[in-house]
Amino acid sequence: MWPARLFTVWVLILGFAGSVVVACVPAPRDGAVETATARVLAAYPHDPRAFTQGLAIHDGMLYESTGRYGRSRLRIVDPERGEVQRQVALDDHLFGEGIAILGGRLYQLTWKAGVVLVYDPEDLRLLTRLDYPGEAWGLTHDGTRLILSDGTPVLRFLTPDTFEVVREVRVTDGRRSVRGLNELEWVNGQIWANILGSDRIARISPASGDILGWIDLGHLYPRARRAPNQPLNGIARDPQTGRLFVTGKLWPRLFEVSVDQPSR
Repeated sequence: MWPARLFTVWVLILGFAGSVVVACVPAPRDGAVETATARVLAAYPHDPRAFTQGLAIHDGMLYESTGRYGRSRLRIVDPERGEVQRQVALDDHLFGEGIAILGGRLYQLTWKAGVVLVYDPEDLRLLTRLDYPGEAWGLTHDGTRLILSDGTPVLRFLTPDTFEVVREVRVTDGRRSVRGLNELEWVNGQIWANILGSDRIARISPASGDILGWIDLGHLYPRARRAPNQPLNGIARDPQTGRLFVTGKLWPRLFEVSVDQPSR
């Protein structure tokens, strides 16, 4: 049994197949940030073979980067039908990671190769390659700078033309550094980040790196129904409509959700 003071139990009519799911979420400590709930608005088909590493929305279409050596792809997908409209394969020695679309260019990270692929988002034509030292995991932007994660507690802000690091912030929850920062999305002036191996999304201040809150998504695809290599990973917000989508690696569903954030 868990001590009653450590956990709050919520009953949600939001299961992966519409069933009732009981989600155990850590109760906030005194003075700690709160955990928000996500409400499922719709569930759409998603390729269960897609090892999702990055998501973005552009002109109403879903852009998806998938990983694994020899299987990495960049795709344009109809978000509601799950149908691939166009895709390109990466070289076998490249492992696809996060993506972001900024200034009419699509940037796709690779895991350990030190290569950033830059495309025309309209037809996925490769425009150029940029160099970046070290690992690269997730990518988003604030409208001016690209923002990169690499699994450490540090987020790096980069120039889109050269990938030069211009600023860094360390992500902390209170006094604790937060590791495993993975796929990223810019949402209403905040950086949202998947945490590797977790069913939670962190809401992060881009100025300070402070955790502003957590979002629990463990009820979307309960762990009892999926394998260990199927974690939550993938956040995409439509900048035109505000619609918010999430999925995971090898998940058969893409979820449209809304998040009721705490008032404080």
